[in-house]
Amino acid sequence: MEIKEYIREFTLKDVVRVRNPRVVAFGGGTGLSVILRGLKKYTNRLTAVVTMADDGGSSGMLREDLGILPPGDIRNCILALADDENVMQSLFNYRFGGGGLEGHSFGNLFLAAMAGISSDFYDAVRRTSDVLQITGRVLPVTLDEMVLLGTLKDGQIVEGESRIPQAVKESGTAVDHVVLKSVARALPETLDAIKAADIIIIGPGSLYTSVIPHLLVEGVEEAITESRAKKFYIANLMTQPGETTGYSQADHIEAIEAHCCFKERPLFQYIVANDGDLGTQAITRYHKSGAAPVKIGKILPGYDYLLGDYAIQDMGRVRHDADELARQVFQVYLDGGIK
Repeated sequence: MEIKEYIREFTLKDVVRVRNPRVVAFGGGTGLSVILRGLKKYTNRLTAVVTMADDGGSSGMLREDLGILPPGDIRNCILALADDENVMQSLFNYRFGGGGLEGHSFGNLFLAAMAGISSDFYDAVRRTSDVLQITGRVLPVTLDEMVLLGTLKDGQIVEGESRIPQAVKESGTAVDHVVLKSVARALPETLDAIKAADIIIIGPGSLYTSVIPHLLVEGVEEAITESRAKKFYIANLMTQPGETTGYSQADHIEAIEAHCCFKERPLFQYIVANDGDLGTQAITRYHKSGAAPVKIGKILPGYDYLLGDYAIQDMGRVRHDADELARQVFQVYLDGGIK
């Protein structure tokens, strides 16, 4: 980093830390945990809101066997906000390779055990966060059971977050829309965080199984729409086989719009999207799995676009540049808009 860039970034962080804005970030999977690592350098009033629709892998097994809410994405966000991230990340991400615990991570089992001695799952998340001394807090979007129903373009209805992409791949069709099987009410603390927020961030994450499910929880979309916070959508870098094959950024946004009930005002104002080069090697690697870079597509009216180079290579995978995303978000916040 050049000296001028270092001074600029230091000054920005210094000013933001004095203001200490309230930031609420929605997402799921690894996408949310990645950007949290950048955001926590600027403010300690940071709330990560996690979808509870996950029913695959270790989370799915614990959800079915113990009747608890899925801990996997919660675990990732807690680790991202932990003070001593290196040691705790190794421990909580340790995955058992055999026996009855095969496939489970230590962190998921820790959260499951904490849920067993706590009043509810939110209390378990709060107490685990205290143990790891995290910056900010992590909230489940709801304590109600979230079962996702996906309607495909061929009319097929698929139940379960993990089964929707699989059904799309098997049938060769695409997702039309998703709904919840039953009403899920937002955690009151989640709604309070939205109402108090200075900045709201939506994404990145799997479009139909991580991002949109938040908006299906009773009270969440309305609260975001009514908020006067600066609201950002962090666009995905790559398409996801079984969900967004062939999608542009515009397609992602139009899918979100189609699932919104409160259409008087847009859900967010700023679209942060990558238009930098991802590199031939990375693109080739992803192409083998059916993924491709998400192109901007058409520019949609009513939004302010923040285009830039927001991607980095991490262990052969494409990831969002958490530091650059955070810098962009907080610069817009301080400036009161795009200059």
